[in-house]
Amino acid sequence: MATAIFSNPKFSPTITTTSSKNHYHCQRRTHLLLHDKVQAFQAASLKLNPNPHYKKPQIVSCQSSGSESPDTEKVRRPEYIPNRISDPNYVRIFDTTLRDGEQSPGAALTSKEKLDIARQLSKLGVDIIEAGFPAASKDDFEAVKIIAKEVGNAVDADGYVPVICGLSRCNENDIRRAWEAVKYAKRPRIHTFIATSPIHMEYKLRKSKEQVIEIARNMVKFARSLGCDDVEFSPEDAGRSEREFLYQILGEVIKAGATTLNIPDTVGYNVPKEFGELIADIKANTPGIENVVISTHCQNDLGLSTANTISGACAGARQLEVTINGIGERAGNASLEEVVMAIKCRGDQQLGGLYTGINTRHISMTSIMGCKYSHIRLLLEPMLLHMKAVSISGRHALKQQLEELGYELEDEQLESIFWRFKSVAELKKRITDADLRALVSDEVFQPEVIWKFVDLQVTCGTLGLSTATVKLIGSDGKEHVACSVGTGPVDSAYKAVDLIVKEPVALLEYSMNAVTEGIDAIATTRVLIREETSDLSGHGSTVERVTRTFSGNGSGMDIVVSSVKAYIGAINKMLGFKDRTVVNSSEERIPISA
Repeated sequence: MATAIFSNPKFSPTITTTSSKNHYHCQRRTHLLLHDKVQAFQAASLKLNPNPHYKKPQIVSCQSSGSESPDTEKVRRPEYIPNRISDPNYVRIFDTTLRDGEQSPGAALTSKEKLDIARQLSKLGVDIIEAGFPAASKDDFEAVKIIAKEVGNAVDADGYVPVICGLSRCNENDIRRAWEAVKYAKRPRIHTFIATSPIHMEYKLRKSKEQVIEIARNMVKFARSLGCDDVEFSPEDAGRSEREFLYQILGEVIKAGATTLNIPDTVGYNVPKEFGELIADIKANTPGIENVVISTHCQNDLGLSTANTISGACAGARQLEVTINGIGERAGNASLEEVVMAIKCRGDQQLGGLYTGINTRHISMTSIMGCKYSHIRLLLEPMLLHMKAVSISGRHALKQQLEELGYELEDEQLESIFWRFKSVAELKKRITDADLRALVSDEVFQPEVIWKFVDLQVTCGTLGLSTATVKLIGSDGKEHVACSVGTGPVDSAYKAVDLIVKEPVALLEYSMNAVTEGIDAIATTRVLIREETSDLSGHGSTVERVTRTFSGNGSGMDIVVSSVKAYIGAINKMLGFKDRTVVNSSEERIPISA
């Protein structure tokens, strides 16, 4: 029986290679330092070592509101009422990873991945999940509908169930489509928007202020007429809109039945003082504002999305729109992890007692899932491990250890990971949290299998050409074998895979990291590929060619095996995405930051 000792790894520089200087990194990973292993402490308190020369990784645990440890911490969540919150200090967390976050370059998500993320967001305890833009395509519609049916009806023992929201432009077709997708949830919401800044009204909408007000008012009424009693309205580019016009249009949509007013800094233009004043002015001057919840949505073009969001909350906003790891269009959005942990750590001392209903124990797992399912990877993950030495032997002990790390796996997944664990334990004397995370990621965070990796044999060196033989199993269950030569073992293996798959792809990025130090470290590989064919995407009267990218991750003690797994994962994701319904030319896929 395999037995391994878990301990803190000694930290050494991470082995990293990349084929692109433009590699897109997660720059905001401080949140994991704040809370990656907070559950290990029996009493929650702030623990920082003031000595800058102290070499051990520092773990920060934030003061909780009570004597309970984070493991047993009870979330105080007021009863959900669409247009008001009974506790003035409670802040709703609105996650838009599945809508705005998917607009991050390369972050094309499959329906399975969207459902997995929605389940994890529910486990995390977000109040509202914006599941997508149903009118964008048939596949987007079906993904939102599935999430509404499954996640939107999963009520926990305390009565919590997330609101499932669908985005729509201010037109009847979009709004009707959004309602048809979200209406299956216990708490459905329609989120509709129209631009209100002078530049957008003049050059994008080509409409007057009066026309924009009339459209907004009528479309909110239409959403309510469908039977939806939870309607959110966003004045797109509010950060650059005229104040008096904002007060006017917001007052009109309140009278029409809006329950939440979302104030977006669409182009990431505002600074914290300015954005906080915007929220305060809207709260003070909009007629009927006491009958709705004010929300924020801040883009990160100037690196101020989290600061602007917190500033908005201090000024009276009680719904904050965020994404996992801050992913999103252009520079991204406010980071869920940063916003939640800022409120958790400083809510009592500096933010007037603000708090959320987020179960912060699951933040680390949520962040890692977001990285694995998108093209963004964690740079600091190996530094975040902290665990007392513990002996582990058998499935039950492995299951317990994984649960401590935030993983709740199905029996089939656990069985597969157990056998992977045994094989690794026979080769390594010590296994760390990072090793387990790598094994779980290789098993859980993978796309639906179209091509399954079976075997690999490589020959390389200085005495001849590198050669690789690869065996894969296709979706038909048949084995396929191919051999190829290349400039190195990875190149020859990838070329052999190409001979089997017969899909023209270009490798854009390739990176490898050692999970821990030592020659026996598990390697994690990440690749980004692009299909050589591209889609046509309608954008109003403009048609542009859109090239999609797909990421893949693989782990293993053999770096070539790890590399091939990552490559096949990316290909499977690409093929799965190609099977999705093609967007008709009449369906506009419009990136929206509202």
